[in-house]
Amino acid sequence: MTSNQFTLDVKPKQATILVFYKTGGYYHKSIPAGIMVIQALGKNNSFKVDTTADASHFTGGNLKKYAAVIFLNTTHEVLDPGQQKAFETYIRSGKGFVGVHAATDTEYEWPWYGKLVGAYFTNHPKVQKAIIKVTDKKHPSTKLLPDVWEHTDEWYNFKDINPDMKVLAWLDEKSYEGGTNGNEHPIAWYHEYDGGRAFYTGLGHTEESYSDPLFLKHLLGGIQYAIGK
Repeated sequence: MTSNQFTLDVKPKQATILVFYKTGGYYHKSIPAGIMVIQALGKNNSFKVDTTADASHFTGGNLKKYAAVIFLNTTHEVLDPGQQKAFETYIRSGKGFVGVHAATDTEYEWPWYGKLVGAYFTNHPKVQKAIIKVTDKKHPSTKLLPDVWEHTDEWYNFKDINPDMKVLAWLDEKSYEGGTNGNEHPIAWYHEYDGGRAFYTGLGHTEESYSDPLFLKHLLGGIQYAIGK
């Protein structure tokens, strides 16, 4: 009897991600909606989702379980030095990071994180409609988006923008009031960083965003990139 007479129906192991939503400052009311949507995206796209606001989960042993970690509207200081070190080691092992909206309003005193997330928040005008110009359609997070996307959200202005990140989409500051980054105002980007992968979207402040089919495609693609699919 030859070995090729039998085939095993072995399903590939599902990736597991961690959604982290601790806040040291402003708490976004859209966080519960974001968690529910990411859980649904996982169920429909073959990845598992754990969630926590407890930073004690950031240990070397625990983080090994996850293909990617999402900072979902985290704010200000959320990890202590030991937890920061564990997360740095995690990314250096080839894992992924997704930052959603206020992830750039997080850990201002941790330069490594600032480069990972890609920029820091400075301020924002009122919630309003704006035009997003999608300029890179090859990435999973943007391949299903229109070239010109009109969306309502809270539009962050940024500082300390990492020049090594790859911008996927830009804000048209002429389409809304209160932009301060000028003609080059990034709003979504990705890059390989310190051995791992990082994706950030500035969208995701409002609860309504999490019922917008285009935003969900954008977010799913970013998660899949971070996982390594």
